[in-house]
Amino acid sequence: MILHFNYEELRALTDAGEWLVEDGAQHSGAVAAPPEGLAKVERLLPRLTGDLSIETLDEQRRVRDAVGLIVDDLHERMDSKVIEYTPGHEDAVNLYFDYAHARIVLDRLDRMGTEMAGILELIGGSRGDADLASSVTFPD
Repeated sequence: MILHFNYEELRALTDAGEWLVEDGAQHSGAVAAPPEGLAKVERLLPRLTGDLSIETLDEQRRVRDAVGLIVDDLHERMDSKVIEYTPGHEDAVNLYFDYAHARIVLDRLDRMGTEMAGILELIGGSRGDADLASSVTFPD
């Protein structure tokens, strides 16, 4: 299945993902994101050059986890800027738009995962079957 992006969504995810990974490296474990989550974000960043082809439910879940961490981090950054300055401050407004663009992608990923899990349930009778989640591919 293809996960489509527009320019603003790609830019927001890329910039925020890089901030998250950079902050994680600087804090060496003290960042809110767990190391395995940061690794998922690091693996996602090189792929953020255009639309993504997501072949399995397992892959969708990994991408969803990475985007979820990015969205959570953007939300925290936005909240901090709003509290530090005002809602209308340029940094707060920019973070709001980055958060909103990333949040839209997260919603598309959630809907994609629901569809993929539903199809796997029809095929194998179980939404949580790990073998099907990693072996059944979804064509573009």
